[in-house]
Amino acid sequence: MATVDTRLVSQFLNVSTCNISDALDRLGIEGAPQGVLPIYPTIKIAGPAATLKLVPAGQAQESTVLGTLRAIVKGGAGSVLVIDASENPKVNAYGGVAGATSKHNGLVGCVTDGVVRDVDEYKQYHMPVYARGIAQQSVRGRSSCAGYGIPVKLGGVTVRPGDFIVADDNGTVVVPQERLAEVLAFAQKVKATEDAVIAAIRAGADPMEAHEKVNYDNMLKAQAA
Repeated sequence: MATVDTRLVSQFLNVSTCNISDALDRLGIEGAPQGVLPIYPTIKIAGPAATLKLVPAGQAQESTVLGTLRAIVKGGAGSVLVIDASENPKVNAYGGVAGATSKHNGLVGCVTDGVVRDVDEYKQYHMPVYARGIAQQSVRGRSSCAGYGIPVKLGGVTVRPGDFIVADDNGTVVVPQERLAEVLAFAQKVKATEDAVIAAIRAGADPMEAHEKVNYDNMLKAQAA
C-alpha cells in the first residue's frame, strides 16, 4: 500500500493544478494529461498513485472486475486510483461497485483517461472521479486487466505507483515522486506571485506594470530569477 504524507497532501491541495503545471513546465517535466476532468462537481484530490491498466477483452487473462478490486485494495487509504484505459477508451473503466470499494478502502478518488459510469452512485457516497467522459454499458466482456501496481499511462503521461496525482476543476497533473519537493516549491512560488499581482491590481496598480514587476512572462523560463 502507498505511504501517504498528509503534510505533503495538504500542501499540494493549497495550490492549483495550473500552478503545478507551471512548475512542471519550468522544470521540463511532462505531467499534464489533457481532458481528464471532473465527471461531476466534486472536491479537489491529491495523493500517491495506485495504478491499473485495462485492455480490450481477450488481450489479458485477468478479469477487469477482479483486477480493479485488487488494485484498489493494494493501493490503500489515501491513494488515488489511476486507470490506464488508453487501449480501450470507449469502454467503461470504473463503475459503482469499484467506486464503493474505493470509498470503503479509503482511496481519495479515481482518475482515468477512459470513460466511466454510475455517476449517480459516486455522488451519493462522495467519491471524486475524473475521466474523459461517461458511458452506460458494462465493462463485462468488453475489457480485461493487464496489470496493477505497475507503470501505466494517463493521457500519454507515464504514471508509476507512488507518483503524486493532483486533480481539480482545471484537470489532472502527475508529479514524479522523486521530484515532489522542487515541483511543490515552484508551484507555491507561482501561486504567491499571481496572488501578489492580483492584490496589486485590486489596490490600484497599473496591470501591465504589476505583471512586468514580477517578470510574469518569463517566470517559467529556467534563466528567470
